[in-house]
Amino acid sequence: MDGPAAPQGGLSVSQQVRAMFYVLQPNESSFASLEEVPDYVNKATPLFVVLMLLEFVVSWVWRHEAPGRINDSITSLSAGVLSRLPDVVSRSLELTTYIYVWDNYRLFELLWDSPWTWYLTFLGVDFGYYWFHRMAHEVNILWAAHQVHHSSEAYNLSTALRQSVLQRYTSWVFYLPMALFIPPSVYAVHLQFNLLYQFWIHTEVVNTLGPLELILNTPSHHRVHHGRNPYCIDKNYGGTLIIWDRIFGTFVAENDKVIYGLTHPINTFEPVKVQITGKEVPFNPRLPIYLSVYAVVHFALMLGFYVDLFETQATLSQVTLLLRIGYIILTLTSIGFLMEQRPKAASLEAVRCSVFLALHKLSYLKIYIASLAFTYEKHVPSFPSLSTAFGKQCVSGGAGRKHPLFFPESKSYSSGRPLYGLSKGGFFMNVISLPA
Repeated sequence: MDGPAAPQGGLSVSQQVRAMFYVLQPNESSFASLEEVPDYVNKATPLFVVLMLLEFVVSWVWRHEAPGRINDSITSLSAGVLSRLPDVVSRSLELTTYIYVWDNYRLFELLWDSPWTWYLTFLGVDFGYYWFHRMAHEVNILWAAHQVHHSSEAYNLSTALRQSVLQRYTSWVFYLPMALFIPPSVYAVHLQFNLLYQFWIHTEVVNTLGPLELILNTPSHHRVHHGRNPYCIDKNYGGTLIIWDRIFGTFVAENDKVIYGLTHPINTFEPVKVQITGKEVPFNPRLPIYLSVYAVVHFALMLGFYVDLFETQATLSQVTLLLRIGYIILTLTSIGFLMEQRPKAASLEAVRCSVFLALHKLSYLKIYIASLAFTYEKHVPSFPSLSTAFGKQCVSGGAGRKHPLFFPESKSYSSGRPLYGLSKGGFFMNVISLPA
């Protein structure tokens, strides 16, 4: 068998696209060591964005409506960001435990470059995922973590990114038997492929796929899994394949129109509350246009800091890492408060902006756009005056002007620019450990 065609950092566009749909061949996705395995999930991030935009266009043209709501989509993306933050300070538990069992207890070693090993691992990872996923619905303590993924009342590609912070600490158990004979490098490839495959099936713009519905998990099958209709509850657990559901009696075909979400909706956009927790109607408080735009822009800017956190984590002190993680969580929480229009939203947002300025002044956060850095230096000459300034304006320069976000009766908008920066790596990164 030929060696891997794409070493770390050298994936072609074709390989990145095919990895999304689990159609890379064994000879281009087999690696001798764990260090050689590409970060397929991270490299797929641009494709996540492209597919979400494509879904929006297709839905708008075909159904004359957007595939989801801004508030719900931002909440899903926020949950994805939160679920990834533990990776900044610790290695994946799924890999750490697997490597430990492999190093100390393996019975024999299958060849890493054999197609038979590749296909056996494909089946093994998907079989382990089926049982983890089923237990996550049937065992209360596991469901407490997994319910995060099901809390959206929409079903679109952003829903795939709504992930639990805690789920990773239980899923690893179901894959450990493979560590007795399957090399970690092979396992690491299929763990990523299994997750990537499940991204694109979170959509309503794809109907059915003909004969493929008999074998593969498809958008139609997974829509059922996300439904709260009585016929949908605890069905269709498969990751890539639907055959496990057919074998073990948990399969049901899509029938009546699916109503998405939990049987007892959480009715919140606040990301921390989403992780740890109504009325039987969609939760969709009406937002003013300017507030929706503000939430989207500041969420996008937060992603710049998020990207930079992962890109530079090896060079940062523990204090800096923790402060940046704390700021990201504060930002997501504040945006959630704004979208719910809570009474304390304006106060929390003013605190968040003040925290940002303090962290920047103390060099714990950086501004990467020169014009924004110039704005900061020009309009905010000294830190002691910031708290007073931000009580009035939060995101803009220009002393004495009230920002209409916090003072809706005010008609004057500051002409200053937002005091935020984008990472050198761009807006987006792997916002997920992908779907369940």
